[in-house]
Amino acid sequence: MAESMNPSDPMTIEEWGQQASQKFAWHWQPTMIAGQSGRLAVASDPDGMLIDACERQDAGEEGVIDPFWAATWRAASGLDHYLDRLDLQETRVLELGCGTGHAGLAAATRGAQVTLTDGVDDPLLLVRMSTHHLAERCHVTRLRFGIDRMDAPDFPLILGSDVTYLRTLWPELDQCLRDHLADGGEVLLSDPFRIIANEFRDWIQKRGWDYTEHSIGLSDDPEHPIRVMQLKLA
Repeated sequence: MAESMNPSDPMTIEEWGQQASQKFAWHWQPTMIAGQSGRLAVASDPDGMLIDACERQDAGEEGVIDPFWAATWRAASGLDHYLDRLDLQETRVLELGCGTGHAGLAAATRGAQVTLTDGVDDPLLLVRMSTHHLAERCHVTRLRFGIDRMDAPDFPLILGSDVTYLRTLWPELDQCLRDHLADGGEVLLSDPFRIIANEFRDWIQKRGWDYTEHSIGLSDDPEHPIRVMQLKLA
């Protein structure tokens, strides 16, 4: 079962910030979200956190996970832009591997009811702050691919940004999508046209998914668009 971080007596944004500060340095980053000026709570030194994780792994420490969630990825911005094509008012949306929560927050800003999830707790502290002003539309919980299954009704739309980079997770991701996608629903997965995601594209179609590909240009680097994979169960 997924582990919820939404307490019955909600904490203030300051209290969430204090919890995060006990674990790592963070700051508010101005970000365009759903075409509006917004902000995301992000880790201040993602490179340093990754180096630290690698050193701990090299030293033999078990259970250390690379903090890829600490960086802000362009794939989330591309997925945000793609959501302009959809009517999300009151749509139930699930974001997997949410990281900074950009894509899920973009959906909530457009009127969706969003559940934002990640497999580790640390990024969810920041996501709770970023979504605090839309708390009535955003639920934050831990969800590990292939391990956790939410009791909530299935979702008509599932989002994921840069969640296809690790081959060993593909079977668990596939199962997670099947566990939580509503009948007739669709999945949107974004990436910056990574070579490994090309392999995932071929792999997932062999698993019985209908596949459509979209290319989303971003103004910060028009020569390097973002791919959005649209998946539906055949």
